[in-house]
Amino acid sequence: RHLGLICSPPWQHRLQNLASAMATVFPANQGIVVGGGLAGMSAANTLMENGARCVLVDKSAFCGGNSTKATSGINGAETKTQKNKGIDDTIELFTNDTLKGGAKKPELVKILCGNSGADVDWLVEKFNLDLSLVARLGGHSAPRTHRGAERFPGMTITYALIQMVEKVAERSDKARIITKARVHKLLTNSDGVCVGLTYEKGGLDFQEHGPVILATGGFGADFTKNSLLAQYRPDLMHLPTTNGEHCTGD
Repeated sequence: RHLGLICSPPWQHRLQNLASAMATVFPANQGIVVGGGLAGMSAANTLMENGARCVLVDKSAFCGGNSTKATSGINGAETKTQKNKGIDDTIELFTNDTLKGGAKKPELVKILCGNSGADVDWLVEKFNLDLSLVARLGGHSAPRTHRGAERFPGMTITYALIQMVEKVAERSDKARIITKARVHKLLTNSDGVCVGLTYEKGGLDFQEHGPVILATGGFGADFTKNSLLAQYRPDLMHLPTTNGEHCTGD
């Protein structure tokens, strides 16, 4: 497994715009993140970096998601670590490799690969993570998979971000983490703008108000007959999966 960040810096710039615009779109002083994996925790930390409060909601009993299972590392092109090691790599080369690997949405590939170097640098600099080992893995034209000495880099990276949010939540009202909470409705205003959500916890419904960032992951563990997996990849329904049971395409 590799890690990839879509919802992370310089996605950060979009979240910065979101944080600064919240009060002008509708009365809100917080951003809401749904999903507690690496993407969700990156979004939560970025909101706080840019002065916004955040509330993160996850339906599982604990955060981390599939991100904690990644054992290879995180891919990044044109990172500071690569440059220090004399590794010749480019965003264009990473993009081409990803498209050759079967990616179907070039616009997302452009974001993933274009932001990847800054993403890795952000993890190293903001969270004091060791990502000093760089390897060339299958499908890559250059060494760009970053990890440290730890056996499970996905867990190391993700938990560093979780711990940062937890520390802020313990010390102030700038962050909250709500687990065992299943989001089932997005709230909209008369103009159709999303202004919050409703989640169920302990048999009761609760609401949070503010702009919503969805980082809920995939649907690879939903084997029910009406699932997205059954709809789009019925040929995979008979296969086992390493996806956590939370991966149901919410």
